[in-house]
Amino acid sequence: MAENVYREIITKAICGKGKKFSQSAHTVTPLHKPSNILGCWVINNNYKTTYHKDAVLVEGTYDINTWYSYNDNTKTEVVCKTVSYQDRVPLTLRDKQVTSDQVDVSCRALQEPNCLEAKISEGEIVAKVEREFLVEVIGETKVKVQVDDNGLVEADDVDDEDLDSELDGLDSELLTDEEKDND
Repeated sequence: MAENVYREIITKAICGKGKKFSQSAHTVTPLHKPSNILGCWVINNNYKTTYHKDAVLVEGTYDINTWYSYNDNTKTEVVCKTVSYQDRVPLTLRDKQVTSDQVDVSCRALQEPNCLEAKISEGEIVAKVEREFLVEVIGETKVKVQVDDNGLVEADDVDDEDLDSELDGLDSELLTDEEKDND
């Protein structure tokens, strides 16, 4: 028996991984000239992913809600703007043993879109938003495993004469007699 016998197994596994942190500045145009910003938050983050050989494209939208005062801080209003984004997440870990182009992509927001800062600039509101995504590509790949030599039987070890003698000792009428009894 040969030592260090290996087998290749095809299985589903994480074949690629990457993460990306990004920041964006978005301009929100209110109905009235703002005096002060009272709050800004990001909600309704929705995204989808598209796999490319060396990266995953994350495309999505979120709503920026900005509460501001106007008319010399005597009135308030909330303005909402839906913005879209596109992040290309490079795969820093890739498996070269992937056996198929059909893969699944798992994407998780490590940092949901969050407003870092909102300020007034020339009568408009500029919101600075941060986000971070982790992507994993799951596909079929080959892994090589070492096989225990004790569990393998080589074809030369089987003795045909022993098998024939075992079969000769069987009563071929046994099955037929039982079937007759059941009828």
